[in-house]
Amino acid sequence: MTDRSTPVFADVLAAQLRIAPHLPKTPLFSYPALDERVGAHVFVKHENHQPVGAFKVRGGVNLVAQLSDTERRRGLIAASTGNHGQSIAFAARRFGVKARICIPERSNPVKVAAMKSLGAELIVGGVDFDEARENAERLAAEHGYRYVHSGNEPHLIAGVATETLEILAEQPAIDVVIVPVGGGSGAAGACIVAKAVNPAIRVTAVQSKAAPAAYLTWKENRPVQSESHTYAEGLATRVPFELPQTILREHLDDFLLVSEQEIRVAQRTMIETTHNLIEASGAAPLAAALRSADDVRGRRVALVASGGNVSAGQLLDLLSPSAAG
Repeated sequence: MTDRSTPVFADVLAAQLRIAPHLPKTPLFSYPALDERVGAHVFVKHENHQPVGAFKVRGGVNLVAQLSDTERRRGLIAASTGNHGQSIAFAARRFGVKARICIPERSNPVKVAAMKSLGAELIVGGVDFDEARENAERLAAEHGYRYVHSGNEPHLIAGVATETLEILAEQPAIDVVIVPVGGGSGAAGACIVAKAVNPAIRVTAVQSKAAPAAYLTWKENRPVQSESHTYAEGLATRVPFELPQTILREHLDDFLLVSEQEIRVAQRTMIETTHNLIEASGAAPLAAALRSADDVRGRRVALVASGGNVSAGQLLDLLSPSAAG
């Protein structure tokens, strides 16, 4: 597979072998309270149990493990609101490569601290992810760093696709997989695996109404930029990413938008019923399942809890009486 090619199922199988020495399989648990709430047999894929608390580390390890000697010497640069940055920082540390992460000015402090503790050099600038991304692209061009885009990287997509491989290995009778979307690498990976294993499996993507760029691009079959005002930083992108969209256009079954309040309700529900910290983007699949309850009723549904990196401030705000309303 070249850096610009579209990953296929064989690449996911290779990625699984590549990352196995570095990352454990994550749990797939069911919860009667969620079954009752959704009206389906629900399984939660706990990517919040990853060493960096999010699914993207799978892609980071798969990519960094395959860098050339020249790329290792040049070092890496990426832009992130947190989870992609942690992924690259973790993998870079594991393989002895220098990592630089461009982050927005008001980033999740939990994720910032994690990236710093993993040894990444943090470059702060920009009001949101897309401005941080533009900064990373500029610095990569100026200094020759290996730029790691958060979505347009086939090795990242093949790596994160291994989460769906694990889901279907443990529960092969799954009917629906629901995946949150920021850039779309997770949903793209889910499509690759699900359609190769059993084309009847429905893959549903979910994004916030407050940051709908990927949804609008998929729906209208053309690149669409949008504003981003979501509190779920893992969903906060203003522009679509070409490679994930190429895969989603071919394989994705459905794409839903949910409101910020629906995400908040789902996040509280996930925390209360699973006894796990689940960040807002990781709760979006439950919000989608509740919104489409008629479509999933009685079916076996996998929800990808993509991460659990919640700051104390975010948690207090979420659990406040006003948020509950």
